[in-house]
Amino acid sequence: MRLNLHAIANLPDGIELPGFDVARLKVGIVHLGIGAFHRAHQAVYTDAAIARVGGDWGICGVSLKSPTVRDQLAPQDGLYSVRSVSSAGDTWRVVGSVREVLFAQEHMAEVIARVSRAETKIVSLTVTEKGYCANVKQREPLWDHVDIVNDLLHADQPVSVLGVLAAGLHERFRKRGAPLTVLCCDNLPENGAVLEALVHQFVTRRYPDITLWLRDNVRFPSSMVDRIVPATKPADLADAVAALGVEDLGAVRAEPFSQWVIEGAFAAERPAWDAVGVQFVSDVRPFEKMKLRLLNGSHSLMAYLGYLAGYDTIAQTIADPAFEQLVRALMEEAEATLEPIDTVDFSTYSDQLIARFGNPANGHRCAQVAMDGSQKIPQRWIAVAVERLAKGEGINAVALATAGWIRYVYGSNELDEKITMQDPLAATFAAMAAKHTYDALSFADAVLRIESVFGALGRNPAFAVPVKRYVSQLFREGAQAVVEAFARSEHS
Repeated sequence: MRLNLHAIANLPDGIELPGFDVARLKVGIVHLGIGAFHRAHQAVYTDAAIARVGGDWGICGVSLKSPTVRDQLAPQDGLYSVRSVSSAGDTWRVVGSVREVLFAQEHMAEVIARVSRAETKIVSLTVTEKGYCANVKQREPLWDHVDIVNDLLHADQPVSVLGVLAAGLHERFRKRGAPLTVLCCDNLPENGAVLEALVHQFVTRRYPDITLWLRDNVRFPSSMVDRIVPATKPADLADAVAALGVEDLGAVRAEPFSQWVIEGAFAAERPAWDAVGVQFVSDVRPFEKMKLRLLNGSHSLMAYLGYLAGYDTIAQTIADPAFEQLVRALMEEAEATLEPIDTVDFSTYSDQLIARFGNPANGHRCAQVAMDGSQKIPQRWIAVAVERLAKGEGINAVALATAGWIRYVYGSNELDEKITMQDPLAATFAAMAAKHTYDALSFADAVLRIESVFGALGRNPAFAVPVKRYVSQLFREGAQAVVEAFARSEHS
């Protein structure tokens, strides 16, 4: 039997259940990108807020590219389990806040209708950096991207996030234009302001008649989200059957830690998220920068260098004392670029991160974290290097991290086995590697000249020279030896 509304009453003791009548819950939120992270993060907070305070804050989850989540959750009445994993033991809860799941490519009219309804107060998003089809740094859509081109020509069948949002907003305007909050939950600096700029530019080209209404009635608060959520494996589904006594194809696993910080600028009502641990602040930027540069930056370092050293997971990587030393060095370089936060001690936060990374129950794979690095490292490492070099400070750890990424995108591991590259620039890297076969320095120089990743920094000798030195060492000696040498130098 599958998990569903009929089965929920017969689940074993010890499983936390929704604290409200799931069948009666109406939709108030549309979420674009209903992957594992959303189901383990925002949907859990929403579930808890409904149980605590009430309100019709059910979620209509939208899959943009794949019907998988729709096929997982629709037969389960939207129900699924979240397993919090730690060395102290696991806990399970069934989440009931997701009331509908739509696959956009098959149900676009329904998606647009959901966004347009006055009952929908919030549209939230987790689509990853590349999902915006934009130059995030310049806050401009990629007008020549095939999805953007399609959406400007075929507004009734959009395929990009911007096209879907714009079509829904246009329809909402036509239906008397109730105020709406669009809440970005992706790892982008100033993500709300970025999304606002992108939507306004797209709308100006496609629906210029709604620009004034959009400016006055739709808000784009920024937010920072944090929870480690590994990809679900077949073994996780088997564990769900053992724990629940029924099959749950939508099960997700996550660490116990969870954090959500949101700017308080909403256009209309919102769930009582503040009653269940969400922080509302006037400026989320210091929190965003802290997470991007300490957590995400460290994650990326371990993803590339750990993978090259032969480690499968982040937990295995951080368990190596040399890698822990390197991660702490990277955190120290990044911490010096952060603005103080009254409620956060950065040293304590860094120690917590090391402990979280080392949770072996998470099973967060290096290869998963390594995806789309060209979109991620500008915010995580390059910005740190720019700020430190401007102040005459060292960038040793950032340089080694960057070199690890360059060695990774060469496309083969230290056994000369092909790496399956998942990155928007994968074809570019492959062409560079083919042109500079067995010429590490020329390959590194070519990568450093990619403007979208490095800007002018890649041509700055203060950055390029140490990066290329580390690239050469990584090709010659291997990641494990280079990281161990770095750790010894830190102790000397």
